[in-house]
Amino acid sequence: MTEIVLSTNMFPEPLNYLIRSEKVKVNENNGVFNLIPILDTKDDCPLLGIAADSSLTVEKFLAMTQDDKEIECE
Repeated sequence: MTEIVLSTNMFPEPLNYLIRSEKVKVNENNGVFNLIPILDTKDDCPLLGIAADSSLTVEKFLAMTQDDKEIECE
């Protein structure tokens, strides 16, 4: 199952009226497309799963993966 996030600005006005969020998650399962509103929260991108209580940021993660790549190249 593939999921993508779309802006509701690209939808026709009747859908914008029904959805009432700026973004939706779209997934497809057996030919059925689901539009799931992404509600605004205080966090723009909350961490889920094992990273929920982590202090890991995107910048820290990218630095760690860069270090790993440098070690592999040596």
